[in-house]
Amino acid sequence: MATRELREVAATAKFVHISPRKARLVVDHIRGRSVPEARTVLAFSQRAAAREIDKVLRSAIANAETHPDLRWDGDELVVSSVYVDEGPTIKRWKARARGRVGRIHKRTCHITVKVTRLEQIKPLSKPAPKTETPPAAAAPAKPRATRKKKEVAV
Repeated sequence: MATRELREVAATAKFVHISPRKARLVVDHIRGRSVPEARTVLAFSQRAAAREIDKVLRSAIANAETHPDLRWDGDELVVSSVYVDEGPTIKRWKARARGRVGRIHKRTCHITVKVTRLEQIKPLSKPAPKTETPPAAAAPAKPRATRKKKEVAV
């Protein structure tokens, strides 16, 4: 039995001036989605990182469509993996009160998007149905302690 290898096409944007933590928040929304659905999610996202991630996704789609061996259709692709690595931090300083210095860290990241064909993704197997079994020798629940109300003389 011959095993087919998973063919992926990737695109990477390096030294993007966005904090990796903020970019990962957007990336988590498109992982595993089809390309048209992922583009829609990015188009309606309020975050600034979505614009940069959309550029990388479009680049990965273009790489898959123009690859001489593959020639895949962009609408049949799935975002198989997408991740954000930390890039170098640009360090600056700003003068503060009483001769002190305030540090400024301008963080960068590397965004990688990998796409593959829909047929190459294995469908997720459904979990086995849970059988209901009675709890074995469950201890009876203790009655809850309540405070006594004060009696009022009438």
